[in-house]
Order: sequence, then structure tokens, then C-alpha cells
Amino acid sequence: MYLVHVRLKGPGRTTGRTDLATIVTSCAGNADGLEHVTVHPGPCGDVTLGLFLLANDLAAAEQSAARVAGQAVSGHPALSEFRVLESQGALVPGPWWIG
Repeated sequence: MYLVHVRLKGPGRTTGRTDLATIVTSCAGNADGLEHVTVHPGPCGDVTLGLFLLANDLAAAEQSAARVAGQAVSGHPALSEFRVLESQGALVPGPWWIG
């Protein structure tokens, strides 16, 4: 499983959308491997989505995340004022229990 962060830019008044994870999830197909979405509101309308995806490798997970987020932003009326800023794998440091 891979965690991919997708940063969205939206109008400041909508960063607290409680349905954002549901909207994004509804745009995924079985082939996208989407398991879970988290939403982290930021300043000035920025939102970071955490997409947890099952994929063969990180590149495939990043492509699926970008595709799903792009479909959500372009295809759902509630997200018409949003745009995708970036989509990339979240890199987590190695095992913290060693060393």
C-alpha cells in the first residue's frame, strides 16, 4: 500500500468541506486501488489529500492518485473552484525503532 499526497488549491471558504473524502472516493474505480482518503485543510484554501492506494509500485500509485483527484476536481460540481497543485508519494523515514 502506498500513501500519495495530493495538494489542492481551493477557495478559502471551502477548506472545511466534510464531504471531500467522500467525493474523491466516489471518483475512483476498482482499477485505481483506492482504499482510504484523509483530508488535511491548510491555509488560504489549500487542502492536502492523503490517498492510500494498492498498487504494484509507487509510480502506479502516484498515477492513480493524480487521475482520481483530477477526475474529482474536473467532474464534481462541488469542486469546480479547486485545482490540483501536485501529487506525489509521501516518503516516510525508515524504521524508527532501529538505531
